Amino acid sequence: MVPEVEMKPFRALGLFVALSVLVALLLAACAPGSTVQVTTPDTTMQLTAPGPNPMINQPDGLGRVARAGAGLWHGIIAPITLVFSFFNEDIHMYEVHNAGSEYDLGFLLGVALVISLLAVFTRMRR
Repeated sequence: MVPEVEMKPFRALGLFVALSVLVALLLAACAPGSTVQVTTPDTTMQLTAPGPNPMINQPDGLGRVARAGAGLWHGIIAPITLVFSFFNEDIHMYEVHNAGSEYDLGFLLGVALVISLLAVFTRMRR
């Protein structure tokens, strides 16, 4: 008889390599100013990564600069704000007069909190 060889370590290594390549490609594609063009027989779409925000650390009309707390709040209310922004063009999901990375971290933590709470409530209902 031929002994069976366990392939689990090779699968894990292959998965790790594939994910590493995917992450590297995503990071390279998200560099500021990078552009990807997708063409199908019916249409062409150009995807552009966001560039620098010229309003960072510049106060708004009331002299305020959004920091981590405002970013957290804006991340928490992002799903509702998205829906409202479809009906009112004066409503935006993201405050451009912000403190940069500090605001971005708060925003992403707020969005992650909403997603996590939805996942917990969904599991509790089962």
